[in-house]
Order: sequence, then C-alpha cells, then structure tokens
Amino acid sequence: MVSSKRNVFGTKGEMGIDFMVLVLSVSWFCLTSICVSATKQAYPPTPQPNQNLRFDQNGEFKILQVADMHYANGKTTPCLDVLPSQNFSCSDLNTTVFLNRMIKAEKPNLIVFTGDNIFGFDSSDSAKSLDAAFAPAIASNIPWVAVLGNHDQEGTLSRAGVMNHIVGMKNTLSKFNPPEVHIIDGFGNYNLDVGGVQGTDFENKSVLNLYFLDSGDYSQVSTIFGYDWIKPSQQLWFQRTSAKLKKAYISKPVPQKDAAPGLAYFHIPLPEYASFDSSNMTGVKQEPDGNGISSPSVNSGFFTTLLAAGDVKAVFTGHDHINDFCGNLMNIQLCYGGGFGYHAYGKAGWPRRARVVVASLEKTGKGSWGDVKSIKTWKRLDDQHLTGIDGEVLWSKSTGGNQG
Repeated sequence: MVSSKRNVFGTKGEMGIDFMVLVLSVSWFCLTSICVSATKQAYPPTPQPNQNLRFDQNGEFKILQVADMHYANGKTTPCLDVLPSQNFSCSDLNTTVFLNRMIKAEKPNLIVFTGDNIFGFDSSDSAKSLDAAFAPAIASNIPWVAVLGNHDQEGTLSRAGVMNHIVGMKNTLSKFNPPEVHIIDGFGNYNLDVGGVQGTDFENKSVLNLYFLDSGDYSQVSTIFGYDWIKPSQQLWFQRTSAKLKKAYISKPVPQKDAAPGLAYFHIPLPEYASFDSSNMTGVKQEPDGNGISSPSVNSGFFTTLLAAGDVKAVFTGHDHINDFCGNLMNIQLCYGGGFGYHAYGKAGWPRRARVVVASLEKTGKGSWGDVKSIKTWKRLDDQHLTGIDGEVLWSKSTGGNQG
C-alpha cells in the first residue's frame, strides 16, 4: 500500500536555473498557442446555485482549513502513525469525529478542503469515499469548497471525475473551472468573493478575495521528476482575475486606494516554502526529505506572480502532513494547514490538527463596518480540549503589510 507521498518519489532531484527557464519559456509558448496540454472544458458540470459569502454582523469572516483527510472506506480503514493504544479502535471515523468537533467549536463561515481529501489508492469506491469525507460539512449547512491533491484521483474516478463529483455535492461552492476560461490546466481553478457586512457601504464590494487552484499531482514531463506545479495558464487566469477584482474595488461606490486583501488555497507547497527555519516561522517543519518540504522540482514562478499582483496576503497548502508552520516571505505568508486525517501518514503522539483563519473588518466612525483591518490565524489540535496553538496576525492594515 502506498501510504505516504514520500514513498512515491524518494529523494527529489535539483534542477538547474537554465533548465527551469527553458521549461517556463516552452510553457508560455504553449499557452499563447493554445497548447494541447491544457484542460479543455467541453462539458463542465452545472455548478450549485450561487450562495453569497459575506462578513457577519460582528465584522468577521472565519475559514476552517482541512488538509489531507486521506479518507478511504470508513470504519474498516486503519489509522496510520498513531500511538499503540489507539491502533485497535482508530479508523477513518476518527477523521469524521474530528471534523464534526472542529465545525461545532469554530462555527466557520466557510470550510476549505485543500486536497488529498480521499486516498484513492485504498478507496474501494471513490464516490462513496468523497460522500463520507465531506458528510460533516454537508450536514452542517455551512458553505464549503475543495481543491484536489495528488491522491484524490488514484481510485475509481479520474481527476476530472473527482472534481465533477465534488461540484455536484450539496452546499459546495466549488467550481470545476472558471466558466469564462475555455482552456486552463487542471480541474478546480476558481475564485470566490466575500462581501462586506449587509447594510453597510461595503455590502456590494468584495472586501476579501479567495483564490483556489489545482496544483496538480505528478509531473507529466518525462524529463522532470517529482510533483506537478501551477501552470502558466492558471497563473494568467489568476493575474486577470486579480486585476479585475482590484479595478472593481478601487472604483465607485466607496472607491478604495488599493486592492482588497486575498488568500490563496491549493495543495502542493511552492518551492519558496523552503525559505523558513525555526528562526523565521511560527510552527514546525518536521518532514524528513530534502529541505523539509515536498514541492515541485521546478519553480514555475507562481510566487513571483503573487508578488506582482499584490493582493494575496497569505497562501495555505497541505501535502506535508507534519509541517504546520507559517512564514513571512516578502510580505506574503506561506502557511501549512497541518495533517488532519487519520489514514494519512503522521507522527505518533503529534496530534492531528486544523488551521483557522479569521479576517476582521475595521470599525468606521459611524459605528458601522468598513474594509478588512486584520487577518489572524491559529491551529486546533485533536485532543480532549481542541487546544488552540500558534495564534498570530498574518496581515494588518495598520502596518501596511504582514506581521513577521
């Protein structure tokens, strides 16, 4: 049984700068000439009716990130890397219980699943596994979204089939791909607007922009070893979407000076996640391979694209289950969710965990709510008390940037 992403590739190779430039140049050429490697949406599924996201009357919007559930077959699926005392009774159902506890404790406005939602290799029926994995979110009636990881498609559904199934589920705001883009790599690239408090000047503006991308699974280029990466077609879509949102935000009514803050969610971490150690991050880096992260072996430049766009304040990924840190690089916070699922590899005695992010609005002189003032985060552990740890401010309007 392939139980860990580390077993798939082993040691990752290093790529020279000249080769990376060549790869990117070829990719951009493919994009402009409608390269056949991009995903053509012939018959995308019909999305769920739009459900408007907005800040609540307390001026807050809370997001629960669930990374790497690795759900398979429920009570017959064993747990991995737990204490000996837990082995006998532990199964996928522990993941379900943890998700229910987190939803009840945090009461989020949105639940985001950042890939490897199921472990297709061990699932006997991918559709049933997806239904069971997302059941607590559906039952809560809280809006939720998902992106794909590198293991979701390894069962009875293709990658497109998995995303198609997700889009058709109840209460989800997930999208197969942006309807206005006919050719784009991957399945599940989309954005969501979060409006201001109803009844305020910002009720018809998106004061927080959420971006979701498919970071792929494994390299499809025979000469490139390892995991997949975010392609030029996806980056172009992000750039255009970010620019469009900025234009709307700085225009009437209530014209603003700059873009609304944004958050990005996908599965495989960017190579820039390797920039951190215990001196410049909050949380831990425990992955044993290479430099402690499992990113693509080529750098597709998406971090530079994020920097140039200027609106994304934090990126959230999964994939590396025993990393859970956030680090500030050039005023963008790069964060892990931390391993959530019990059928995913972990570390015995190191509790499964989830990340919470809260964006808070500024109080105006009229006693109303304005735009986003700060973005904070913390994690909760799956222990008796759902212990909260590592609370920090990711971004604050008053300082004009992220907190280090």
